[in-house]
Amino acid sequence: MGEGVAVLGGGEPEVFDRLRPLLFTVAYELLGSAADAEDVLQDSYIRWRDVPAAEVAHPRAYLTKVVTRQALNHLRTVQRRREEYVGSWLPEPIRTEHDASHDVLLTESVSMAMLLVLETLGPTERAVFLLSEVFGHSLTEIADMIDKNDAAVRQIAHRARAHVRSRHRRFAADNATSRAVIGTFLTAVRTGDVQALMDVLAPDVVQISDGGGKVTAARRPVTGAAPVANYLVGLARKGLAGMTFEFGEYNALPALLLFDSDGKLDTVLIIELDGERIANLYAVRNPDKLGSAQTLRSLRR
Repeated sequence: MGEGVAVLGGGEPEVFDRLRPLLFTVAYELLGSAADAEDVLQDSYIRWRDVPAAEVAHPRAYLTKVVTRQALNHLRTVQRRREEYVGSWLPEPIRTEHDASHDVLLTESVSMAMLLVLETLGPTERAVFLLSEVFGHSLTEIADMIDKNDAAVRQIAHRARAHVRSRHRRFAADNATSRAVIGTFLTAVRTGDVQALMDVLAPDVVQISDGGGKVTAARRPVTGAAPVANYLVGLARKGLAGMTFEFGEYNALPALLLFDSDGKLDTVLIIELDGERIANLYAVRNPDKLGSAQTLRSLRR
């Protein structure tokens, strides 16, 4: 996307605030965690605050570099923690503005499917892929951001693109179709109608649940229309009594929010559709990932 407006702006709070949606998006896509992204932004702001204005000709490029380096440092420290995670690990869900879904590239880049593919890249490959493919930086700019030479970055970019393309499948569904399918899905789950549920699930649908070892959740993904349908109906029979539901938009995709009888958020279920069928279900139940889940996030690239 280039370097932005060429104005002096080192240390100015209003410049950082103006660029915050972009910087949060960079940090979140690198880390898969809103809480960690906010920590990175706080550390980056402290560094920004102490920079003389005369040293910064392009605030956007400068701050993207700072945030990228801080996020990479943080990502390397949390990798071992994720390897030891109990059960399936999912990115922290973020509530997104409706306008995020109108930017196809942004929608795809913050989807659960893409974020899970990005988890299979090394930190440097992840940064190079995102900065070039999503945020539009040149390889020369990226080389400066991650302190590598142009040739190395070019090779990393090639490997990362090939890796993502071989593992990432694109999904599509318009809003009207999504709402209708989700309505049928919810009714089928509530009534225990396995066949009706199977009718809206893709044959190779995958259900992934993240409880972090702190609440009940399937430790492994459930795959296939019949197994997923039976799993969901079984869950509904055990635990839907007294729960309330709300529709929402998370990671630029439709979602169901489940609240317990005390009004506490219990689950964010993100639903990924392919046409008129549900292709993936991502159920985030780990309480540590739900604390700020209802905070509206503004994303930019």
